[in-house]
Formats: sequence, structure tokens, C-alpha cells
Amino acid sequence: MTRDTKHRSPLGAGDAALRFRIAGQALGEARALNREEHWPVLVEGKRDKLALTALGFTGPIEVLNRGWPLERLIAHLYESYGPRRASDGGPALSILMDWDRTGGRLQNELRRRMEGMDIKISEDLRTVLMKALKPETRVVESLRSMAHELGPFVDEYDEGAP
Repeated sequence: MTRDTKHRSPLGAGDAALRFRIAGQALGEARALNREEHWPVLVEGKRDKLALTALGFTGPIEVLNRGWPLERLIAHLYESYGPRRASDGGPALSILMDWDRTGGRLQNELRRRMEGMDIKISEDLRTVLMKALKPETRVVESLRSMAHELGPFVDEYDEGAP
């Protein structure tokens, strides 16, 4: 191990197994909340929804690109899920946009608008995936093709999975 790699964060480039474990943990924890608390994950499109389904998500997955203006979508999310998670007052939903330039712009706009309506959101899943999987992908839909490699790690951190 070189001096540079020894001091690098495990979420950057480096050991793929460790990075997949970190991504799997975040996905497993989100999947458990999604299933048990009906905690929605907001993604950009249908392919992103299919990717999460391939990883075993069975709770609500909301799609941004459905032909609605942002105002209508945010009103729908507020009416459907409220400003906070009912069980513990935590974030009402997770926003998981791609970690490319367009996804970042969407993430920022959604955050700004939802915080303006006092909707508590989580961006933790996106942050972890962005750091852990950036060498392999920058888009949520690619998680579908990575489900075989990520699945065991996701299952490890979601003990209630079937």
C-alpha cells in the first residue's frame, strides 16, 4: 500500500469490495425503511425505479419525470407523505437523483423547493452512492446491472428482507 492510498477515504477510488459494502449498507438501510415505514424514494425516471426494484425495494418509489410540473409533484409528495416521517419525525422521503451534472441540479432544486415547504428530506443515500460508486457509475439506473454484485451487501444490512 502506498502512502497516498493508505490515507485515502474508503469512499473514494480504491477497493471495490469495500466501496460496494458501503453502498450496500446505505441501500440496505434505505430499503428497510422503504419497506417497513413505507418511506418513499424519489428518483428521476422509470429506469431508476426499475433499478431499485431489482435491488429489492418494495415500498413506494416516486418518479420525478411523470409529466407534472415540479409544484404539482411536490404538492403530491406533501399530501401523500407529509412533511416528516410519522414514526419518528425523520425525513419524509429520500431524494435520489443521478450524481451527474443534471442530477445535481435537480437535487438542488428539489431540496430548495421542499425545504421552502418545510418538508424534511434525506439526501444521505445519494451522497453515499455518489462517493462509493462514482468510478463505476454516475446514474441510478446502472444499479440494476450492478444488482448481482451489490445484492449480497444490501441483504446483509437489511435483516428483515425475505
